Amino acid sequence: MSVTIAQEPPRQEGVIRLLDLSDAYAQSLYPAESNHLVDLSLLEKPSVSFFVARNHGAIVGCCALVEAGDGTAEIKRMFVDPQARGLRIASGLMTALEAVAREKRLMAIRLETGIYQPEAIALYGKYGYREIEAFGAYLPDPLSLFMEKRLG
Repeated sequence: MSVTIAQEPPRQEGVIRLLDLSDAYAQSLYPAESNHLVDLSLLEKPSVSFFVARNHGAIVGCCALVEAGDGTAEIKRMFVDPQARGLRIASGLMTALEAVAREKRLMAIRLETGIYQPEAIALYGKYGYREIEAFGAYLPDPLSLFMEKRLG
């Protein structure tokens, strides 16, 4: 298999390129107040597990599992290079982050995504995530969808 997924540091050129693509995509869909993007410095904190997907060595996907400190974690910065779509990279990232969440004995994984991202919503639904109310520091937003998966 040419696709690998591993925990790696986020501060590397290929990841930064993906984050820039992700920012541009989100900004094309939503106004600034509905974009909940986190920057590189947050992704480097000890409470974050950062995953990188590579295809033949090239960085083609990433995501972060950000622990909240209350037994839950949030998925942030899930993004796959448009050139690499169809290789099941997002599914691999989901499997990897859920395995780490279970190792850490987390009770639930949560996320916020936008209503104009049907592929993301379908992916999370396929993995058993269900719609919930706004959580943490989020405020209700008609352009946001909040989801959660309870773990074992």
